[in-house]
Amino acid sequence: MTSKPRAPSTDASASPKSRAMKSHGKIAVSASLKPRELMTDTPRYAGVWTAKVITLFPGAFPGVLGESLTGRALNEGLWALEPIDLRPFGEGKHRNVDDTPAGGGAGMVLRADVLGNAIDTAQSGVSSDRAKWPILYMSPRGKPLDQAMAHRFAACDGLTILCGRFEGVDERVLEEYEVEEVSLGDFVLTGGEIAAQAVLDATVRLLPGVLGNEASTEEESFSAGLLEHPQYTRPAEWRGRTIPEVLTSGHHGKIAAWRREASEQLTRERRPDLWESLRRKRDKDGAE
Repeated sequence: MTSKPRAPSTDASASPKSRAMKSHGKIAVSASLKPRELMTDTPRYAGVWTAKVITLFPGAFPGVLGESLTGRALNEGLWALEPIDLRPFGEGKHRNVDDTPAGGGAGMVLRADVLGNAIDTAQSGVSSDRAKWPILYMSPRGKPLDQAMAHRFAACDGLTILCGRFEGVDERVLEEYEVEEVSLGDFVLTGGEIAAQAVLDATVRLLPGVLGNEASTEEESFSAGLLEHPQYTRPAEWRGRTIPEVLTSGHHGKIAAWRREASEQLTRERRPDLWESLRRKRDKDGAE
């Protein structure tokens, strides 16, 4: 009796490409129900600034973050993104992630046990020091996002963002994990995904190599506590409107002075709160 020839293996791990992707020499491996960074074209490298996003809609990421400069930086491994699907952590046959509010009321609240398991998974292998790796919850009751906050996040090793849904999350989770609540403003969204992308865009663009021109981040709005001055480009005249003459003079000192004056004027008119904060800072610095 002759033996039947064995069919060639169809295991994807047998291919050279797959074997290369599973080499852990540079890739950072973290606990996950779905090890997506070992199966995608943009694996996460050890030591790279990383954002982990806990969400019921992982397909919403990277979204706009996958475009333009942030998308290119993501593909080049200058930062990493790990969407973590909250649903598999749910309870029961239907993987329920929420329940009715204690004390009654409308809507549903994300459960503490479900969120706790998801956060534990996300935080596996990363620093427990919140100064090095903050956990954020996008919430209208949080501290408003500003440029200083984005700089602080960019200086961390990475961060984890919890995207809420429904009526919010169980307060005990925020207390247990020392979660920092962050808001985009005094309005309510249907979920935290859009807000999370805004936080990440503001932060990732500050990472080394992402913009490619550090001067761009130094001169833009808020970096000096002021709104940015008006910008102009060709054509020199458009519908009877001309570029301010000083900007075409070639006199760098006068151009810098014009821009500074324009920034101050815009800030006084449109953001008196910023102008007052800057004035107090100047007074304090002068007193010292």
